[in-house]
Amino acid sequence: MQSPDLTPQAELARIVFLPSGKRGLFPLGTPVLQAARSLGVDIDSVCGGRGICGRCQIVQAEGSFAKHGIESRAANLSEFDEVEQHYAGRRKNFKPGRRLSCAAKLLGDCVIDVPADSQMHRQIVRKDADAFDIQLMPPVHLHYVEVWEPNMHDPSGDLQRLRGALEREWQLTDLHFELGILQTLQQKLRAGEWSVTVAVDYLGQVVGVFPGFKESLCGLAIDVGSTTIAAHLCNLTSGQVLASAGIMNPQIRFGEDLMSRVSYVMMHPGGEVEMTRAVRNAINELAEEVTTQASRDLEDVIEAVFVGNPIMHHLLLGINPIELGGAPFALATDLGVRTRAKDLDLVMHPNARCYVLPCIAGHVGADTAAMILAEAPHQREAMSLLVDVGTNAEIVLGNCDRLLAASSPTGPAFEGAQISCGQRAAPGAIERVRIHPETLEPRFKVIGSDLWSDDPEFAKETRRLGVTGICGSGIIEVVAELYLAGVISPDGVVDGSLREKSSRMIEDGRTFTYVLHEGAQSIHITQNDIRAIQLAKAALYAGIQLLMDRMGIEQVDRIRLAGAFGSRIDVKYAMVLGLIPDCDLAEVSSAGNAAGTGARIALLNHEARKEIEDVVRWVEKVETAVEPRFQEHFVEAMAIPHKTAPFPELSKVVKFPAPQSSQTNSLAGRGRRRSRKRAA
Repeated sequence: MQSPDLTPQAELARIVFLPSGKRGLFPLGTPVLQAARSLGVDIDSVCGGRGICGRCQIVQAEGSFAKHGIESRAANLSEFDEVEQHYAGRRKNFKPGRRLSCAAKLLGDCVIDVPADSQMHRQIVRKDADAFDIQLMPPVHLHYVEVWEPNMHDPSGDLQRLRGALEREWQLTDLHFELGILQTLQQKLRAGEWSVTVAVDYLGQVVGVFPGFKESLCGLAIDVGSTTIAAHLCNLTSGQVLASAGIMNPQIRFGEDLMSRVSYVMMHPGGEVEMTRAVRNAINELAEEVTTQASRDLEDVIEAVFVGNPIMHHLLLGINPIELGGAPFALATDLGVRTRAKDLDLVMHPNARCYVLPCIAGHVGADTAAMILAEAPHQREAMSLLVDVGTNAEIVLGNCDRLLAASSPTGPAFEGAQISCGQRAAPGAIERVRIHPETLEPRFKVIGSDLWSDDPEFAKETRRLGVTGICGSGIIEVVAELYLAGVISPDGVVDGSLREKSSRMIEDGRTFTYVLHEGAQSIHITQNDIRAIQLAKAALYAGIQLLMDRMGIEQVDRIRLAGAFGSRIDVKYAMVLGLIPDCDLAEVSSAGNAAGTGARIALLNHEARKEIEDVVRWVEKVETAVEPRFQEHFVEAMAIPHKTAPFPELSKVVKFPAPQSSQTNSLAGRGRRRSRKRAA
């Protein structure tokens, strides 16, 4: 995209903004904020670009970005100028590496990351802690003791007398004290006037000594997703969730999907170090945010549990993920990992421990293990299907007799990418859609408002939010509604003849487009949008069908949709689209953030760690990439809802459109000559 006043003689620079992916060409010397506004990039600014408010902060991503065809060098932005120096001198929120987009000017090609706190319409990271009963068996217990003071008649050291107090008052013996505990022990004892609280983990390791009485310590349960990272701060004594927060995964600037990040490492040796640093810094930010919310200190965090897909798992641990980029997709380890927080550069208590749940296979990670822990299909007789819908969908099928697991590459379409008016879930994004089957008139809801668009108060209530795009749940519903209204055929082809019935249907080259909303930001659903959704949902369904084939079943008893996106999907529309197989709708529901719940279970019940380590040993892994029938299932699943599957349960509650004639297609109605020519 070019700026409006661009002249052929102007020397141009390319700029790409993340995480939106919007890009354009602009003359050298153009302020980054001006380029962002021209492209419709969401950057906050209330001072009109005067360098006063500081809300327009950005970060230049340096390096070679083959995906975008850009070499983003530090020299490609103007140097720190007086405006930025003045702002940095009077404000504390100007973090190292950040620039003011109103002051920084393009001097060459750049990749620019817009932090979440610089966005007017920040993505809603819907990963709050779900209500869930967890049996408490904390990994760390606190023991208050009064230690005998030293005297001239007892030459024993402070450590020996502390050991004696722990044995005398709590019957604790054979405890392990590391050098780090010993180095500060004398100060702690004297600061507490010989009364201290000792933190002992479930392995008999003393991990902390606190002067006086310490009522409780905290733990972090963290779900490291490829798009978002969510953290839950929990009281290890009561199990209460004290605070939750989410943040966009900063690794997005290296690639939106997992394989593009592995490709970045392949093309940029040492790139894994950059991504490891980025994710660890983000976790530290989240840890600071949740402890601040809960009015706790970072040193109160004594334990952390992590879940994530295999590539996130490896990068968090500082392991090069390159082996996961191709067959046989070998993991560095499929065991649970316990290590010190400081070994991961995490800022918590100096002796805090971290536990990372085991991965199941090269494309089925610790997040899937956490989902199994939360949903416990291995404890049920019913045949359960668990699906975590994301850029890489994880699938688990089975019961107490047998469990199968696989992943399927759905891509980022469900999160708004590859969709013409798509966006991530943020205020102003369309998330619910209904289309009248006769008039084809739509009504919709946007995030941030409970009103439907046909409500007289809708325009007033959403004036501040605007209608900015359509997010994943809205995309699912609009495509399903278009199918139910007969606008698109089971093959996903837009019926162009309907333009005579509704002005919502407009010609778009050799295809047709449906106008969902007209306004400052018009929202269109194009043929390419529908095709992108078909490709994504077919990949997921094909993966599910492979597991059903392997299990030897034609029907599942229950379906649980997990993940931030899965929890927002209307299950009826997911089934209409053919995202999931037929099932009694009463048995299809959201599992919420099951991975996050599993992480909390492992945090608050140390025996659950042994349980999930045992369970993943007998989970059978199915690698969709090498299964010969995957392509066959994929092709059949491209149809809406499916080419051959009958969907009898769905048919009980949904009236499917009448079959369209073979003459109905995207070019129908343009004239008999063209129709005959295509038929020939």
